[in-house]
Amino acid sequence: MNLVVLDMAGTTVADGGLVEQAFSAAAERLGVEPGSADHAEKLDYVRATMGESKISVFRHLFGDEDLARQANTAFEEAYGELVDGGRIAPLPGAREAIERLRSEGRTVVLTTGFARVTQDAILAALGWQDLVPLTLCPADAGGRGRPYPDMVLAAFLRTGAVDDVRRIAVAGDTSYDMLSGVRSGAGIVAGVLTGAHDRDQLARHGATHVLGSVAELPDLIARAEA
Repeated sequence: MNLVVLDMAGTTVADGGLVEQAFSAAAERLGVEPGSADHAEKLDYVRATMGESKISVFRHLFGDEDLARQANTAFEEAYGELVDGGRIAPLPGAREAIERLRSEGRTVVLTTGFARVTQDAILAALGWQDLVPLTLCPADAGGRGRPYPDMVLAAFLRTGAVDDVRRIAVAGDTSYDMLSGVRSGAGIVAGVLTGAHDRDQLARHGATHVLGSVAELPDLIARAEA
């Protein structure tokens, strides 16, 4: 398992519900009344599709490309302000797990459903700009985010770290992370319980393993190889 593809928010990064806060700010800017039934329904959809490319979520919610782009821009601005305000931190043991995986000679790639500007803001806030050799957002892999396998396969193609997709390990906190990993052919698709979805949702969408957190991943990979 020499290629390890890790999700960010909810998997390696604790964002304390910032997605929902930023969504609410973006929705309000587009005239969705806080506390209304419309707001509640849209927020439920955001929760259900955690891990998906955010622009795809807004296309579904607003049904219009122009409105979706306005919402996405407003979301990015709101999320970026929250990140800049110090509202983000590494999940316990995440950095150590990444450093251990790299010290074992594995290539680690960080992926997100956020746009590049948001991903870069998170990396900068954590001081993680040089933690891994490659970070990917949906636009880096042709524009389709999860549940498509494109970001995992882009990591496979760009790094050349392994010669078989079955030598990839994927980890994430959402059902969409699991679907993306399964569809890529990855040998390990590990769900973690530090984010959006529970054990049942992760298992139902194809998790080969469910872990308490990403801190357990290096040992899981070592056991799988033994």
